Order: sequence, then structure tokens, then C-alpha cells
Amino acid sequence: MSKLRILLADDHTLMRQGLRKIIEERPEWQVVAEVGEGREAVRQAEALKPDVVILDIGMPLLNGLEATRQIVRRLPDVGVLILSMHSNEAYVTQALQAGALGYLLKDSAGVDLIDAVEAVSLGKAFFSPAVAKLMLDDYVRRLADKGIVDRFDSLSNREREVLQLVAEGRTNREIAELLSVSPTTVETHRSHILQKLDLHNTAELVLYAVRRGVVT
Repeated sequence: MSKLRILLADDHTLMRQGLRKIIEERPEWQVVAEVGEGREAVRQAEALKPDVVILDIGMPLLNGLEATRQIVRRLPDVGVLILSMHSNEAYVTQALQAGALGYLLKDSAGVDLIDAVEAVSLGKAFFSPAVAKLMLDDYVRRLADKGIVDRFDSLSNREREVLQLVAEGRTNREIAELLSVSPTTVETHRSHILQKLDLHNTAELVLYAVRRGVVT
């Protein structure tokens, strides 16, 4: 069985060492490289083609968000997990739009890192529980302030299934196999979901799913 190959990128040496120690407690996982700045993270990702890249959101020379964009563009199969001290929605939104699958707060890394890496390695979304709760609370408050009814109730049971699977990072083909339908049918469901929820792309859909508590 091949090991899960992980690239660590954080400009704080002690943080990298702590993350590496947690990761290496799993014998089936391997840290293939450690770097301290964004440009080198992109170079090493291209050279080593890891399964998962863990990126600090604030790094010198190239920040984690831009590094994510470049890595995902060049290596679309790599799962990117963003590390951050910031729990506000603006950062989470930018991370998703850049192509990250996960958003992990540094102060919960000791507890949540294993679950985060496992989720991202499988193409699923992961958010620190505090981030997911914050986004859900903010979403509910804004709906109440505007007197808006949550459009989630307009989705069919099948559309809710597809919403969760898309938010977890599954491809149309994977969803089709899980639900025993054609990829074309999945694409139709996806289109209807976006229309019903007034969303415009996958990043917005994932953000909605986190806010709504569909995925955590």
C-alpha cells in the first residue's frame, strides 16, 4: 500500500515541526517536503506531486491563497488544506475560490489535523468546527435580518444528496456511480441546485453547504 504523501508549507519552523510530528504518528503517511515560503511550495508541489499540500495562508514571497491557485491550476488532483489564524468568512471564501478543499484553524490543528488531512486526501471538504459554526450562525442571522426564507427547503431529496456530494468534492462521474444515474443526470441536478439556491459556481455551492451545515 503506497503512503499518503504530504507537503508542508509554513513560515514558522515550530509550527511545521509540530504538524510533522502529528502526521508522522500515522505510519501510512509521509511528509515529502517542508518549505517556509509560497513560491517554494509551488515549486516543490510541481516537482514532487504530493497527494495533499498543507499551506499557511500568510507566507512570504507568495501567500497561501495565491500558492493554492497556482498549485490547483497545475495539479488539479492535489488536495489543498489551508492553515490560518483567521476564522472570518472572507478568508474562508477566498480559500474556497482559490481551490482549497479544507480550512483549518491553527489553534485547533493539534486536534483536527488528522481528520482534515484524511478528508482532503479523499477529495472532501473540511472546516474547523469553530469556522463551520461561525459561518452557520452568520448565515442564519443574515437570513433573519433580511426576512428571507431559506431556499434549501425547495430542493428535492435527490438534489440534497447531490449538493452534499458536490460539496464534498466528488466529481459528476463519482456521484453518478454512487447514485446509479448518468453523469448527465448529475449535471442536470447540479444546474437545478445552483438555480434554486441562486448560486453561480461550485465555490459558492461549497460555501453555502458549509453555512447550511450540510458539510462540516
